[in-house]
Amino acid sequence: MQWIIRFSGFVSAALVMIVLAPSLQSFHPAEAIRSHSHIDGRFRHRTSSFRRASEFRNAAGCVPVQHSGDVCDPAQVHVALTLDFEYLRGSIAAVHSILQHASCPESVFFHFLVSDTNLKTLVSQTFPKLKFKLYYFDPEIVRKLISTSVRQALEQPLNYARNYIADMLEPCVRRVIYLDSDLVVVDDVAKLWGTSLGEKTIGAPEYCHANFTKYFTGGFWSNRQYSGIFNGRNACYFNTGVMVIDLEKWREFGYTKRIEKWMEIQKNERIYELGSLPPFLLIFAGHVAPIDHGWNQHGLGGDNVKGSCRDLHPGPVSLLHWSGSGKPWLRLDSKQPCPLDALWAPYDLYKQPL
Repeated sequence: MQWIIRFSGFVSAALVMIVLAPSLQSFHPAEAIRSHSHIDGRFRHRTSSFRRASEFRNAAGCVPVQHSGDVCDPAQVHVALTLDFEYLRGSIAAVHSILQHASCPESVFFHFLVSDTNLKTLVSQTFPKLKFKLYYFDPEIVRKLISTSVRQALEQPLNYARNYIADMLEPCVRRVIYLDSDLVVVDDVAKLWGTSLGEKTIGAPEYCHANFTKYFTGGFWSNRQYSGIFNGRNACYFNTGVMVIDLEKWREFGYTKRIEKWMEIQKNERIYELGSLPPFLLIFAGHVAPIDHGWNQHGLGGDNVKGSCRDLHPGPVSLLHWSGSGKPWLRLDSKQPCPLDALWAPYDLYKQPL
């Protein structure tokens, strides 16, 4: 299902909810698991904190999966997300949304990048038929490379796990969709999977109207050696929360090491302010396979400080992304939601405590 949104203003939320009416009858906003740093050890072992999701079956015409649970089966769509207790509620909702709208949900294989392996039971109980695997990401690999950012959440080591996907996943996995944990997919993920990358390593929606210079410091732009990297490139901003990645090309050209090199420069010279995004811009901006903007209706979480309410961008909607500091589960539970947060609620599987 794809929504066509060609109007502005927060009234759009009410109209879009009409499309979601069947789902809204079954799901309700729930108590937040995360309240910034208010997660305690008690929750870490409460594997019954989420309702069991419905089972989703492949539609007629889906290519049969030859080996159930085999990560190397070529018929599968590969999706990677990080999974941690801080954003667990968002990740579970993201998975639920993908399954609900996929034409071939049994053919989707999930790769969860984790720094705590105690989450496997919770995932299995919430999605009993889900094809998935947990990949341990050692925070120490990147901790010394991380610089301070405009928002503390952007400094968490797991936020940088996307840099190492090609090293963590099996060599037989040649392509992967990487998704952030604060989004929901409202279209068939197979459409995103089928994106043509051509000769490019990554594909993502680009935003060439954005002020590209603001993502780097004055010191960066005054250094000809650094700023010259963009010479001859039509460099545009893109959000790394939704990417299709050719893992074979990533491995061939050693992009993980290139990202680490820019992070080392940042530690010494402070050339940007915003977390894990700028190294991707430095390496890939101007060399990105374009994807329709509908696949990343980002910024719904507001900016990185206030988290204010925002509206949808004009055009089709295939994915809603609460990038920014405002997360829908926190705002819903605080009884101060933004209008569009109601579009996230149908995918929330968290059980309200009695």
